[in-house]
Amino acid sequence: MENFRKESDLLGELNVPADAYYGVQTQRAIDNFKISGQLLSAYPDFIKGLAFVKKAAAKTNYELGLLDENLYFKIAEACDEIVAGKYHDQFPVDMIQGGAGTSINMNANEVIANIVLEKLGKNKGEYEFCSPNDHVNLSQSTNDAYPTAIKMGLLQMNTGLVDRLEKIVEAFRAKGREFHDVIKMGRTQLQDAVPMTLGQEFEAYAATLEEDISKLNNNASLFVEVNMGATAIGTGLNAPVGYASLCAKNLAQITGFPVVSAPDLVEATPDTGSYVIYSSATKRLAVKLSKICNDLRLLSSGPRAGLFEINLPPMQPGSSIMPGKVNPVIPEVVNQVCFKVFGNDLTVTFAAEAGQLQLNVMEPVLSHAIMENINFLCNALDTLREKCVVGITANKEICLNMVKHSIGIVTALNPYIGYKKSTEIAKEALETGNSVYNLVLEKGVLSQEKLDEILDPKNMLKPHNK
Repeated sequence: MENFRKESDLLGELNVPADAYYGVQTQRAIDNFKISGQLLSAYPDFIKGLAFVKKAAAKTNYELGLLDENLYFKIAEACDEIVAGKYHDQFPVDMIQGGAGTSINMNANEVIANIVLEKLGKNKGEYEFCSPNDHVNLSQSTNDAYPTAIKMGLLQMNTGLVDRLEKIVEAFRAKGREFHDVIKMGRTQLQDAVPMTLGQEFEAYAATLEEDISKLNNNASLFVEVNMGATAIGTGLNAPVGYASLCAKNLAQITGFPVVSAPDLVEATPDTGSYVIYSSATKRLAVKLSKICNDLRLLSSGPRAGLFEINLPPMQPGSSIMPGKVNPVIPEVVNQVCFKVFGNDLTVTFAAEAGQLQLNVMEPVLSHAIMENINFLCNALDTLREKCVVGITANKEICLNMVKHSIGIVTALNPYIGYKKSTEIAKEALETGNSVYNLVLEKGVLSQEKLDEILDPKNMLKPHNK
């Protein structure tokens, strides 16, 4: 039978597993919030963010004479161990809870306190020697420590997302170089347009995703403004004079991020604007990524009754009934990830709007939605790059054949024979099945030499003079 220790809080006594570093308030959260099944322990950067905040707070309290040296060093040591990856299994709170994050803040406070107690040679739960509230949470409230920890977590997670994005941009760019001489038809509204190269198409994918690197970084930069020292509602009650600015300075030194104290702590405490704009950046990325995956599925459609301009790496048999069928499963799964991101962005919007007065109590679902988006996108970007993009090959002859037989190349004749004559030729080609090339010669509209020059696909890939 599992051993327990008894701990007490406002509501009375409760059994806590004897070997657990968390305490009574974390245990109540475990019992109360069986919601998403996604626990804080699954988000290591968030846990590190909590440890960064608690270490910065302890350092500030020590420097302001509120915390003795030995306790400060022990708290700082415990936080460093958590940042290094230890004790993450001691954060079992569901990511979605009521209480505006109190359960997660207290989870961190209790774990750190019990690590310190162990270092002091005391038993877990002997909080008179190191209290989750009086020492680890000194000069803080959930309402400043929790959102600051979210922001520190998101700053770290954004770094990982941008790294994945940079890698897939280079993968698309490499394909652009590889396919630079593969002539194909461009399409608008799923209809033949004008020629281009497959390389230009893939380079465009690289360019559009590359734009989002700066967008993500710029929007994430808003997270460096924090409300530590605001305590409950921004008035700074129970925090000493100078705490807010000093704590921000210490947090910047600990994390390496340019953290600053918000100019108006009453405004900053309920404000969720930075989350909204960052979430919108993840949605923007997902929209672009999903569009690219739609293109990849279309371009690889077939092999006999589709476009079949490219081949995606075959990853698994595609049907339980149709022999030989291989589906574009990697773009498909990335599409689905993007749909999830769209929904989570809407969740962020509703959660941000739902704050009342001096606090937004919906930050748990808001932070979870953004962190889930980042994790999903990181996994999707790696999967798309490793299992799809790097292995794409071109069907060069099919691409070229489509250009040669396309009615769309009549567009190139516009500057030479006029729109009306070009339209007549295009219509006749469509109705008769004859080629644009043959019709122009039959009608004596242009000489063969001039026509060959104009309709050389390579001459239609960039601007040129008549």
